[in-house]
Amino acid sequence: MELIIITGMSGAGKSCVVNSLEDLGFFCVDNLPAKLIPVFAELLKNSGEHKRVAVVTDVRAGEQFSELFEAFDELKELQIEYKLMFIDAKDDVLMKRYKETRRKHPLIQGNYDSVSNAITRERKLLSRARSSADFLLETSNLSAIQCRVRVLSMFSETDESAIHIHCMSFGFKHGIPNDADFVFDVRFLPNPFYVPELKSLTGLDKAVSDYVMSFQESEDFGKKLFELLDFSLPLCVKEGRSQLIIAVGCTGGHHRSVTFAELIHKHFQDKGYSSSVSHRDILK
Repeated sequence: MELIIITGMSGAGKSCVVNSLEDLGFFCVDNLPAKLIPVFAELLKNSGEHKRVAVVTDVRAGEQFSELFEAFDELKELQIEYKLMFIDAKDDVLMKRYKETRRKHPLIQGNYDSVSNAITRERKLLSRARSSADFLLETSNLSAIQCRVRVLSMFSETDESAIHIHCMSFGFKHGIPNDADFVFDVRFLPNPFYVPELKSLTGLDKAVSDYVMSFQESEDFGKKLFELLDFSLPLCVKEGRSQLIIAVGCTGGHHRSVTFAELIHKHFQDKGYSSSVSHRDILK
């Protein structure tokens, strides 16, 4: 039985993750107290009815959340394998989401407490879980659709490769992705932004990608980049990683980074790896 235990910051997108896992055939249970996880997992394992299971436990359970790591020890005693997935987002993003939805944070204490204080307390409570996670999904700059694509790429059973590679482009002026394993800066390459007929296009347009790759420094960088990634990937597989996130950044995330993210994606697809690609800031 494949067991995924999901936790993370309130408002970070756990519901979106659960919905995506259900679409992949996972049997999902939300808001399960930590101390019940071993009992629940053992029942499902013995029944044999569900091969893929995901449970969500977080601070909504109150003081019982502190029993999470005791639950992990019980799972090990029961010889039930599990993976911990942590869903996170930046504090300012969480604040904005709570303001937009007008929902009450589960750690709000009294009428005069603030969401900001609640987020700070929650992050402290979850710090150990975050540092112990097998999967970290940072949703600050992900739309609901992008979050779904990321989850599907991580847990799809159709992947033939032992590791899934997700390539993404981003703009440095919008911040570096917190969940990236490799981050490459291509701002030193000639910028199509300053070419009038290319400014409004993106790296998904052939005219832009051809322009970026028409320079010798771009071609040389690409060769060295692929050499580094081809060397590193087998070592990541050997380490036991199931996913690798490769982020490429330029200034705005429209031209150079998109071009190289697409090239990396195609490079690994051609080599037979499971690969996906997204462009975080292409519409900004």
